[in-house]
Amino acid sequence: MQIDEELTLKKLEIFLAFMRSGNLARAASELNTSNVSVHRAIHSLENALRCPLFKHEGRNLIPLESAYVLEEKARKLVQDVVETVRLTREAAGFSAERFKLGSLYSLTVKTVPQLIMGLKIRRSELNIDLILGSNIDLMYKLKNMELDAILVALNDTDPHPDCEQLPLFSDDIFLAVPVDSPFAEQAEVDLADLRESTFITLTQGFATHQDGVRVFEQAGFEPNVAMQVNDIFTLLSMVSSGVGYALLPGRIAAVYENRVKLIPLQARYHMQQHIGVVFLKAKERDPNLLALLAECRMYSLGQTA
Repeated sequence: MQIDEELTLKKLEIFLAFMRSGNLARAASELNTSNVSVHRAIHSLENALRCPLFKHEGRNLIPLESAYVLEEKARKLVQDVVETVRLTREAAGFSAERFKLGSLYSLTVKTVPQLIMGLKIRRSELNIDLILGSNIDLMYKLKNMELDAILVALNDTDPHPDCEQLPLFSDDIFLAVPVDSPFAEQAEVDLADLRESTFITLTQGFATHQDGVRVFEQAGFEPNVAMQVNDIFTLLSMVSSGVGYALLPGRIAAVYENRVKLIPLQARYHMQQHIGVVFLKAKERDPNLLALLAECRMYSLGQTA
């Protein structure tokens, strides 16, 4: 048996509203429509089912046994469809109860906590998973829909036709030295003076690693790299212990502030990281993502005020 095209979920919803309320006027009020529309939907439903559901007593519609059978089955059918839609959207990452946010390690000092606090105020029921990594790793996970949005350095992120970007702020690159370093009291530093010095860097794939490569190219020498590490906090610990110097963004100034000092580079070595949120265009209408973007815009305004 083929399902008649006049048999729709909308008509079943109208039918269920009528069965709950008991008359056309109350059903119409519940659905914010007219009595005529409710009556027309019920009549169309009878045509689609090819059997009567009600008998007429004056202006009243009295349910037949067929109406009670349909009510029981239709209620479960509509509930199943609503749940199916919810699960389907959740599988696609739309308005799920869990939001997966990717971020650079360095943004957990200030930016990430502020954005998450604002997001939780907007959507208190939302559970947030924070995944930390490099620019390259986070972009890979975003494109494979393992993450809902990522906070990364935009100048190290190739534009992708499936993605959108929202800038947050720009951050200067500094020379990080121990507080007892001879460079610690300088107002600015000529990177060429550190040609013979030892450096520590992040591994390839991190935006700060790529920025360091560009700065050293401007300085005209290849640094003596003692070690590479996988997160910026380990790198700061190595610098504070005197293992070597590093080129780092200014946003980490508050970390190890009593043990590490950030010295501005001379103007000719000036380099900035442009930080922003990246997300898939396919998810741009997801309520959870829209709430995050609203917080990002508020945060961005605070950086420029």
